[in-house]
Amino acid sequence: MIEFFKEPSIDWMGKAKYFYALSGILLIAGWASVFAKGGLRYSIDFKGGTNVDVRFAQPPNIDKLRSGLSAQGLGNSEIQSISDIANPNSNEVLIFVEQQNASDEAGDASKTKVINALNAVYNSNNSAKPDFNAATPTSLATILTARDPSLLSVNAGDKYSQLARVILDYRDKKQSGVLTSFDSLSAVPGVTPQVLSSLKDAYALGPFTIRNVEIVGPKVGAELRRQAIYVTLYALGGMLVYIAFRFEWVYGAAAVLAVFHDILITLGFFSLLHYEISLTVIAALLTLVGYSMNDTIVIFDRIRENNRLLRREAFADVVNKSINQTLSRTILTSGLTFLTVLVLFLMGGQVLRAFSFALVVGIVVGTYSSFGIAAPLVVAWNHWRGQGLATSTGPAAGNKPSGNEGASARLAPAGRR
Repeated sequence: MIEFFKEPSIDWMGKAKYFYALSGILLIAGWASVFAKGGLRYSIDFKGGTNVDVRFAQPPNIDKLRSGLSAQGLGNSEIQSISDIANPNSNEVLIFVEQQNASDEAGDASKTKVINALNAVYNSNNSAKPDFNAATPTSLATILTARDPSLLSVNAGDKYSQLARVILDYRDKKQSGVLTSFDSLSAVPGVTPQVLSSLKDAYALGPFTIRNVEIVGPKVGAELRRQAIYVTLYALGGMLVYIAFRFEWVYGAAAVLAVFHDILITLGFFSLLHYEISLTVIAALLTLVGYSMNDTIVIFDRIRENNRLLRREAFADVVNKSINQTLSRTILTSGLTFLTVLVLFLMGGQVLRAFSFALVVGIVVGTYSSFGIAAPLVVAWNHWRGQGLATSTGPAAGNKPSGNEGASARLAPAGRR
């Protein structure tokens, strides 16, 4: 296996106090931000409300949007601009209206008010023609069939349905959902001058388009929030039971505390950088729980293995040696995974931004906590029990007595499987 370090001899346990201090600073900074802001920011999944995704032909004026929403009685709405590396000038915003009433009618009313506010701000109701940016394949095919600009007559409906899909696919994928000039459609296969003229006569170009609308009731959001907490706690409890059975209960407790520490720090970063907690973020946190636990178990397994072979060494030295022996493996696995999620964070777009951010932070913090939090906790416990100075001739710390743990000659050298 590729090794970045040849027999490193880093005293990890000697630096435990610095690890504790660093974790304390991160926890205090993150959760001070949470309390200062009155809690974490929840997405529509957990908070309940109406989320309207709007894309504009030109950069929107946020102040005018806010004034228009206030005129519709939506003064407390949140407006969030969306941009990413792939499309930094997307002219897209998310408008969130918190929903107090759990009925479907309330959600539809909020959606209607947002659309009315947008129409009022941009005077988009003045045209008698329908908005091409709001056209659907069915409505566009119907107009083309009625006008028959290509003089197809026979099978005109099927051919214009295909052409409508091609035209709207160009609008949505090449023009980001908002067409600013009909002339750009001349690049679409099948759009002849006659078809283009019919489109200009039948449609007007609106200044914005509604890309997506999500409506979630507050009761559903609260239930999802409770279930997310329960799922995370169940995952931690199950891992505690497994590690306590596989090693000792103190190892399980240390591993679970380290993972809990990872989650708290990750949530603190979410508050500091104003990211929302959504269902996809919960999925990322559960992924983080498994990933961090896996790295911790690898180190614990090496500690147990070395404890059988190095019975006369102090337990802290055994732990140091175990972490050093797995250091190359940790850098390879965590480093490559980190690079993958970093690319996802930078290039994955707004939809995956919070999900990938949780993984970016979680992988770094989870890898660090395996040797900086979990291992020092086990060492501290053994020192408190008076077993940290030298291992005894009985079962080594972290090992459960077994009938086939006899002569050390039968044990494989450290590092082999």
